[in-house]
Amino acid sequence: MPEPASPIDFSSLVREGDLVVCGQATAEPVTLTEALMAQAARLPPFRLMVGPVFSETFPAGSAPNVSFMSYGVIGNARRLAKAGRLEVIPSNYSAFCADFAARSHTADVVLVQLADAEGQLSASLSNDYVVDAARGARLVIAEINPDSPFTFGAEWPPDVTIHVRVPARRRPVELGSPPLDDISRRVAAHAAGLIDDGSTLQFGVGRIPDAILSSLSHARNLGIHSGLINDAVVDLIECGAVTNAEKEIDAGITVTNQVIGTQRLYRFVHENKAVSVRPTSYTHGQDVLARINRLIAINSALQVGLDGSVNSETLNGVAIGAIGGQLDFVRGANDSRGGRAIIALPATASDGTSRIVADVETVTTPRADVDAIVTEWGIAELRGCGLAERARRMIAIAAPHHRDALSAQLRGSVR
Repeated sequence: MPEPASPIDFSSLVREGDLVVCGQATAEPVTLTEALMAQAARLPPFRLMVGPVFSETFPAGSAPNVSFMSYGVIGNARRLAKAGRLEVIPSNYSAFCADFAARSHTADVVLVQLADAEGQLSASLSNDYVVDAARGARLVIAEINPDSPFTFGAEWPPDVTIHVRVPARRRPVELGSPPLDDISRRVAAHAAGLIDDGSTLQFGVGRIPDAILSSLSHARNLGIHSGLINDAVVDLIECGAVTNAEKEIDAGITVTNQVIGTQRLYRFVHENKAVSVRPTSYTHGQDVLARINRLIAINSALQVGLDGSVNSETLNGVAIGAIGGQLDFVRGANDSRGGRAIIALPATASDGTSRIVADVETVTTPRADVDAIVTEWGIAELRGCGLAERARRMIAIAAPHHRDALSAQLRGSVR
């Protein structure tokens, strides 16, 4: 059976040197991005801005005339980075988005996935830099997806013109929860002890954040103000742990910038006024975060140094992570009355090396901003500690078989 004709011909739309920006993560307009990549070799050289990639749209060996860019290396974007095809812009997520709003970054062509509820459009699964990129773009192409949920807070701005509309041929990208293991559960058990009833949570993608959320079903009156929500949030709402009732702002409302999960989550958020998908300037804004009492920021890392410095970006000189919103939320939690900034990670990497190290190779969150570090071996409370005490506490939460080596490295250095 012949392949269906392409939904759009990009030959007259993409010009040499253009910056094409497409929706990120589960908001990727796959019908459009698949068509773009299928035609890329016949197009003039152009740049393509991607965020986290959870689709199979961007093979590392295809389209040599396309220069890929991103603010981090998340999901299948790692394939592009490993092949040397991805230029990383080292920027906090809030600043990266703000640069599009300020036209420091200027898109030429924007590809976006939208939901349509009787003529009213919604950015659906992500209310991010793509909206501001579209405001200044020469051409905005929208994939209208009937399977995308209509979300409040993400209504498409009436001043941003949609030049071309294409019906979706794919359901929205989904990202299921990774299976939990013994180590993630042990990390979660320690982290859960830092989260009181009535706290408001921020968290990221991955096994450790999911494990922490799954350990909170006993809690009461938790709130959500996060860069993303996932299926685990539905579990917490349905069991009564999350009510958003004690939030100082947005009481009763789950606030997020992105919706990253499965159809179960998408059905839950569809036309649900108790969920608000807000722009980055609101979800990550320091003035907003400081107004949230008991904000608990839960983030992960690749390494943590004995001084508390956090590396979430590189290993052995290779970019495999992202700054993302980590520092935005760490500082927001530090400014929040009763807030906590938790960095949670396994003590040992998959190759057996320690993820607690003498010195990190890249500093994502500076030691001055660090609050609590959690591994499966315990909690290192670092706020207010001097360097010697920080090192002692960090070694105590390293894997036991790495502690002597870390102590020797500490004795051999001047800190």
